[in-house]
Amino acid sequence: MLLPHLRKLNSTTLALLAYVLAAAVMFSVAYGAALVIESRTEKVVTARLADAGIGWITVTTDGLQVRLTGTAPREADRFRAVNMVGALVDTSRIRDRLDVAPTTGIEAPKFSVQMLRTEDGIQLIGLMPEKPGQDGLGEAQLTEEAADLAPGTDLPDMIETADYPAPETWNAALAFGLEALRRLERSKISVAADLVEVTAISDSEAEKRKLEGELRGIAPEGVRLVLDISAPRPVITPFTMRFVVDADGARFDSCSADTERARGQILRAAAAAGVEGSPVCQVGLGTPTPRWAEAVGLAIAAVKELGSGSITFSDADVTLLAGSDVPQETFDKVVGDLETGLPDVFSLTSTLEKKETAAQGPAEFTATLGEDKKLELRGRLTDEMQRQAVDAFARSAFAGADVRTATRVDAALPDGWPVRVLAGLKALAEVDHGKLLVRADLVEVTGVTGSKEARGKITQILSEGLGQGQTFKVNVRYDEALDPIASLPTPEECVANVNAVIARTKITFTPSSAEIATTARPVLDELATILTNCPPMQMEIGGHTDSQGSEGGNQALSQARAEAVLLALQGRRVDVSGMTAVGYGEAQPIADNKTEEGREANRRIEFVLKGAQAGAEATTPAADGTGAPPPADSTTAPDFSGDTSPSVAPTEKTLAPKPRPEGLKAEE
Repeated sequence: MLLPHLRKLNSTTLALLAYVLAAAVMFSVAYGAALVIESRTEKVVTARLADAGIGWITVTTDGLQVRLTGTAPREADRFRAVNMVGALVDTSRIRDRLDVAPTTGIEAPKFSVQMLRTEDGIQLIGLMPEKPGQDGLGEAQLTEEAADLAPGTDLPDMIETADYPAPETWNAALAFGLEALRRLERSKISVAADLVEVTAISDSEAEKRKLEGELRGIAPEGVRLVLDISAPRPVITPFTMRFVVDADGARFDSCSADTERARGQILRAAAAAGVEGSPVCQVGLGTPTPRWAEAVGLAIAAVKELGSGSITFSDADVTLLAGSDVPQETFDKVVGDLETGLPDVFSLTSTLEKKETAAQGPAEFTATLGEDKKLELRGRLTDEMQRQAVDAFARSAFAGADVRTATRVDAALPDGWPVRVLAGLKALAEVDHGKLLVRADLVEVTGVTGSKEARGKITQILSEGLGQGQTFKVNVRYDEALDPIASLPTPEECVANVNAVIARTKITFTPSSAEIATTARPVLDELATILTNCPPMQMEIGGHTDSQGSEGGNQALSQARAEAVLLALQGRRVDVSGMTAVGYGEAQPIADNKTEEGREANRRIEFVLKGAQAGAEATTPAADGTGAPPPADSTTAPDFSGDTSPSVAPTEKTLAPKPRPEGLKAEE
């Protein structure tokens, strides 16, 4: 139809129509290409800004132009964003319509002071207010009082000041930090307005507990206190181990190890020999050889193979006493294997007990310590001078006890009798009440104690004091009622009790907020009662939400809720210095978020043990071979009141290793 009409047109008209048609096609192609370029450019630039965490810019395109609108927090942020876009498109195409937020006033600096105290003196470094305010410590006064703690030394003072007002709790925190510096001779004190961190070294575990209690008692309100006071390992001398197998089973009378790894190795060997429960094995300094655990493991296996007997280590001197029911051939085999396997540093003395050795000689000395703290000394002593010396020693060793001496003089007593009596009295002083029996062939201590370490201390005292080749018995029973710390729960028990309460009644919040619901107050009161009676520990308060809402919003809400619980406990006078609040949002669900029941379960607060307690639980090997740690503060202990198995100290001295020179400190 159109073709006949076109044939009627002249050539000029046809050329004009072709030109118009071509122009329309080219325009359409160009317009479509421009739209594609605009869309592609907008997507690329927006994605690049999002990857850089810049969410305050809106990108629009108009033809080849790229328009940037929004408000930059700072001029540097605006400049960075424009340069970032300029790396993607030509800068001539960018239209910068960005604003910059108004500049705020200069914030006050964060004041902090670090105080370091060593044997060489005291150092101060940090930034503090130029004008501390009423009753506050200024730079000059702080320097003067710190210098008084180290007279005769130069005080490096690297304190700067700034003319800004002191934060509300700054003066209290700084005064507390200075007081902590006075009490701790080897310490680093970091003071901020809301936080004081104390790192120090104490002389003993008892002093560590005393210092921690004192510092927590004087810590100011509104200032969080973080304590890290360490105590050195004790020096054990002599380094002692005594292992016994008899009719009552296998057990330790004393156990020492030089490292936690060696302790685990010894306890595994003891478990394989039949020891049950969680025996005490003290970790300390003074081992005669790094191969101590290897030697003790061989010795324990040897006594197990004998089936009856005891073995005693006193430094490098080892004494094996086999029971009278052990066959001679078994005794010879075990002794031969043990002599071959022990490291060269050890000296072994072995004895097969004979039945007739049970006969007792007529001469004896006894000391009876009653529950009423009355001490009666009876029996024989060599002369009047020894009687006076024993009476004086008893009054000193048993301070506060009512001492009654009713002994008689016998000049025919065996050689070494005075030493045996004094060593026995020193050992008896380790029990709450009990009895000492001294004979020519035996020293025996029986009694009841509230310390799980008492048996080990008594064994060390007798092994060192009696001399080599002397027989002794330790029949000491642990009584939890006499243990002043047995009633304290372990950190693990505290966390279990807390989570049991939460499992029964949840801590609830006002919907979509971090405000604790009124109905949750009884739960918090119950948690505060539990935590107030717990020892210091590192604990995490974890907040969790369901998956409703944005991921970032859920994380922020869970963090705020965990912090609200922490503050609520602090308001109930709970020591929260070792607690931290962490929000996990929706990242750790315990139920299906697709159901209302599952979402309700996922909205929760959890208490988790952290730090050394949790780490030790995961790494310390168990005596029963299960991989779980033997609880260090277990409140149960076996009853050895019927112990009749003797132990003898070595009969020969060894020259290796050499004794530590006098005056040499453990750390040297």
